[in-house]
Amino acid sequence: MKLDSIKGLGSKTIEKLNRLGIYDMNSLLTYYPFRYDIIERSDFSKVEDQGKIIIDGIIEKEPNIFYFNKKMERMTFRIHTGERIFQIIIFNRGFLKNKLSIGTKITVSGKLDKKRQIIIVSNLYFGLMTEKRIEPIYHKVSGLSNKQIRKYISQAISLGYHLEDYIPNEFLDKYHLLDKETATLCLHNPMNEERLKRSIQRTKYEELFIYMLKMNYLKNNKKNHPGLERKIDFNLINHFIETLPFELTKDQRNSIKEIYHDLTSSIKMNRLLQGDVGSGKTIVAFISMYMNYLSGYQSALMAPTEILAIQHYQNIQVLFKDYPIQITLLTGKLKAKEKREIYEKIKSGEVDFIIGTHALFTDDLVYKNLGLVITDEQHRFGVNQRSNLKNKGFTPDILYMSATPIPRTYALTLYGDMDVSNIKTLPSGKKDIITTLKTEKEMKDVLTSMYEELKKNHQIYVIAPLIEESDKIDLQNIYDLEEKFNKAFGKLYQIGILHGKMKSKEKDEVMQKFQNNEIQILISTTVIEVGVDVKNATMIVIFDAERFGLSALHQLRGRVGRNELQSYCILISNYEKERLRILTQTCDGFKISEEDFLLRGSGDIFGLRQSGDMVFKMADLKQDFHILVKAKEDSFEFLKKLPSLPKEEQVKYKNLMDRASSLD
Repeated sequence: MKLDSIKGLGSKTIEKLNRLGIYDMNSLLTYYPFRYDIIERSDFSKVEDQGKIIIDGIIEKEPNIFYFNKKMERMTFRIHTGERIFQIIIFNRGFLKNKLSIGTKITVSGKLDKKRQIIIVSNLYFGLMTEKRIEPIYHKVSGLSNKQIRKYISQAISLGYHLEDYIPNEFLDKYHLLDKETATLCLHNPMNEERLKRSIQRTKYEELFIYMLKMNYLKNNKKNHPGLERKIDFNLINHFIETLPFELTKDQRNSIKEIYHDLTSSIKMNRLLQGDVGSGKTIVAFISMYMNYLSGYQSALMAPTEILAIQHYQNIQVLFKDYPIQITLLTGKLKAKEKREIYEKIKSGEVDFIIGTHALFTDDLVYKNLGLVITDEQHRFGVNQRSNLKNKGFTPDILYMSATPIPRTYALTLYGDMDVSNIKTLPSGKKDIITTLKTEKEMKDVLTSMYEELKKNHQIYVIAPLIEESDKIDLQNIYDLEEKFNKAFGKLYQIGILHGKMKSKEKDEVMQKFQNNEIQILISTTVIEVGVDVKNATMIVIFDAERFGLSALHQLRGRVGRNELQSYCILISNYEKERLRILTQTCDGFKISEEDFLLRGSGDIFGLRQSGDMVFKMADLKQDFHILVKAKEDSFEFLKKLPSLPKEEQVKYKNLMDRASSLD
């Protein structure tokens, strides 16, 4: 059923919904909240300073608006709760001023400055609290509010659209799970916490069951995917390795042998190459492309960003400058004439190595003989995008690279259809990044450490706090930090900012300036792209570090230490010090991911995030590992029974699994 079936939904709104990945009734109803707010009055005496508070009251002073930094505004007013008076500060909500007159009853949630009785508000609701309620919060785009998304979903539910339930009845009964429609209704309109918890668990199980069903299906059918015929002289590979200006580690050499075995076998390669930040995965990928070249096939390496694609292109050109290998760079920003010329060369087979971004799988691009596809940071790509690229060759071999190591048992379950190569040993000469944990009260020490690095003509990343409640408040944080660092260093050094609201061109310009050392301190609200290589950056300072998982912090830390210089990571946090201290004790990404995996446990249902992993909207592969294990066993059992089920059921699941080729 199409979206325009919903009354009052026009083309412009549908376009905004499309940007959220919502294209039809099914994707609208399965567009789940990424978290839930529990709206319940806080006990002031139990709220810590700088902790979260929810309070209701009556406005007793008209709001004032203060404008700064051109794009920012701050509104202030007072509320009376009957017991206390609070000063309310709220950013970029000036449009609410006319509704916030004296005597208006409101509820606010935000961060409490207990001594000064100030609340920095993240959410505001009209009316006093009569009872506890659960508020679904959705990811949204500009011009589309949380309230509007809820309204459209509510209208879709009222139309009675049927959602296909993929959990077999035997497992619904076994685990006492809710049916699909009951659970979906509850996810969007939760009445109580217990029912919501059951709905979330049911939805997670279904997503993981479908995923493992596809994985087991692919694993069973792996032998049905013949590989390309290749004969590669390994002596040529050894000769190339010996000419490198550095020595490969034992793990790198083992990975190369495993890939060589895959490329010369009769079965198509489907391998994950995972290694810690700076472990040297890229050179292994380049050598894999050389093997593929020796057997007469083209190779495509796809990077998640243009900056990273350019970096790979420049590095591979240097590496093969003495070889008759034709290399090209293909990104979405090339002019039409340049693209056409490159397309022709790829189609005719003039080009051997193609490095690029998503432009590698446009419909217009035809390869002559694509034999190897490598995706860098493979979790950054959509399933269909990877499938598109692979389908351009006959049966290209696939190598995925990931700098996010995961525990072995977890990898074997998650990547059940893949072979996994691990690079754990770091290249010689690399120094561990010295990591320290500081509180906000120790900012003077942080500034001193930063100054010491700046005096050496080194560069620094600063990661601003990530505040999920509002992108606008997120921008307030970055401008606040810019102001503070300008006071400290502005007369001596150039400071740049990077955030998600900037246009791609602006982001690229800032990153280019940082790479050229025209900017010495880069303040960013966004995660600095994995793999970006600014060798002169020797320090990263991460504010509100408790907001990140350990693996995410380790990834951020990997933006420095890109050469032989001693590098530093400073974590600033007043909370979760024991958890964060793990990062001060080890730089081993595999150990850190193991700790992260154990620490995160089953998670908190009211702190949900929509996972960036593969096809999951609700499930989180780390938090829900116990469900994943059950889903793996159940799906394997179900596959064995499938041939004996009624024809209708067989067709339903066969259609589902046939789409598994997009994961292959």
